This record gives sequence, C-alpha cells and structure tokens, in this order.
Amino acid sequence: MTVLGKKILAGVCAVMALAGTALLVHSCGIYSFSGTSIQPDVYTVTINYFEYKALRVNPSLSNQLTEALRDQFQRLTRLEEVPEEGDLEISGEITGYDVRAAAVTADEVAAQNRLTVNVKIYFTNRKYPEDDFEKSFSSYADYSSDYTLDAMESQLCEEIVEKLVDDIFNATVANW
Repeated sequence: MTVLGKKILAGVCAVMALAGTALLVHSCGIYSFSGTSIQPDVYTVTINYFEYKALRVNPSLSNQLTEALRDQFQRLTRLEEVPEEGDLEISGEITGYDVRAAAVTADEVAAQNRLTVNVKIYFTNRKYPEDDFEKSFSSYADYSSDYTLDAMESQLCEEIVEKLVDDIFNATVANW
C-alpha cells in the first residue's frame, strides 16, 4: 500500500471512530453537547417564581432571576417547561441583597463597593429523588464608590443573575 493510501485509510478510520463515538454518546440519551446530563425519561421542568425574602428591596430581581433561569433551560435543554408537577422542579428564594465596602482607601473611605445576592434553591427530581437537594448560592459584583447603587444597580444585577443562573443550571442538570 502506498503512503497516500495509508493516509486515506487512516483518515477514513478516524472519521468512522468519531461518528461511532458521537452515535454512542447520542444513543445513551444522558449526555448532550450543551453539557447537560438529563436522564432520557425526564421530559418536563417546572421553574417556580423566586420569592423575595431579603431585607433590602429590589422589586425586579425575583422576576429577572426566574425568567433568566427559564430562558437558560429553554435554550440549553430539550425539556418542556410546564406550570406545575414537572419531572424536575426548581423553587427558590432570594435570601440576601447586600452592599458592603470591598476596598478601602488610606483615608478609610470605601473605594469600591460590592453588591452580593444570596439565593436558596430547592431542587426536586420526581423520577430520581436521590438527586433532590437544597442549596444556597451566592454571587457578587463590585463597583466604584464614585457611583451610587441606584446608578449601577441594573448593570450589577444583570451580571450577578447571569452567574447565579449558570451555577443553578450546572448544579441541577449538568452535575458539576
């Protein structure tokens, strides 16, 4: 066999091996290329509205977090969202919304502030109850003390919600 023939044969074998691996991974039904590991007999998810229980009030944060999580599940899973009794169910509450100094100058003045959001999640897997859990998540974003919280709040909350949604998604269906 010529060198060219050996290279073609090696290329064909590599393509066949890759196709076989992709078929095997797909046929298992558990893993996907989006990083989720959802059992093949799990079809639906219920994502309940996040209650707001923090002392400091942000009237839009509950809705923002709930909708962002629903969007993440819609984009990255095959699960159908149902209003109640889904195979998977996620409930939660915002338990903390706090601003603290993150960096202090030599004059003991805050140079940077930190907005921190804490969330408690209740995850129920009706098909595999051994996967159920309660877990707290926390995320923060820093901003310069040259700005007020009111001026930075929407931008900071977007950043924090994105991190929280990734963490919650990974904990519930990506098994990270």
